[in-house]
Amino acid sequence: MDRSRIGSAVPEAVFAARAVECGEADVVVVDLRRHAESIAEVRQAVPAARIVAFGPHVDDEVMAQAGRAGADLVLPRSRFFRDVAAALGV
Repeated sequence: MDRSRIGSAVPEAVFAARAVECGEADVVVVDLRRHAESIAEVRQAVPAARIVAFGPHVDDEVMAQAGRAGADLVLPRSRFFRDVAAALGV
């Protein structure tokens, strides 16, 4: 469901399961519920990318850790999906 919502907002989106698959991405989206531990790896794999992470609004610590690990923007899931294109800056 998340893929379809992101894909409909940003049709040119490419989905990758691992940081090394992000290639030359300008923006990388990370679902903190599934991949919170991968923020630092994404930052290392694609240092120039803008990292946008989203997660459950009740998980303050995971969201704070994402910011410390290198995410440029960390949003509650509901806010991210309210306007995906705006959150991604496209």
